[in-house]
Amino acid sequence: METISNGIDFVKNQVTSNYKVISLNIEGITHDESMVFPNGEANSMNWILGHLIYIRNAFLNILGEESVWDGEKFSCYNRGEIPLERKAEFVNFEELKSYLKKSQDLLEAKLNTHESFNPENRTDISMLCFHEIYHSGQLGYLRRILGKPGAIK
Repeated sequence: METISNGIDFVKNQVTSNYKVISLNIEGITHDESMVFPNGEANSMNWILGHLIYIRNAFLNILGEESVWDGEKFSCYNRGEIPLERKAEFVNFEELKSYLKKSQDLLEAKLNTHESFNPENRTDISMLCFHEIYHSGQLGYLRRILGKPGAIK
């Protein structure tokens, strides 16, 4: 039986699985659809995807990699922001998808060069994985709210 002593394989699996779920849930969503705020207040797909990328940058930084974008320029996607009030600053959904892909490529490359995590970063890395799982599920519900068939079969 294989044991995971440092969590690298576990985190690689989480990052790969999360990316697949996120990608499936955003497939076929137009920019206009991504800007819909259910009930006039719940977060839109655009904000959630942008927020995931924003937080992935913190993950990349923990691993010693550069962010995929300037956090100040894209601050509308930061935690604690009120998305509805900043929607004019949102990026086109197709552009967000390209940032997601870039972040995925960088995460995978960086994780493939790591042999272990610094002990002081393990809790943060665990929470960053959880964060993606949480929001990828929201994308699935938003997909259904927009009238699209469920993507996870």
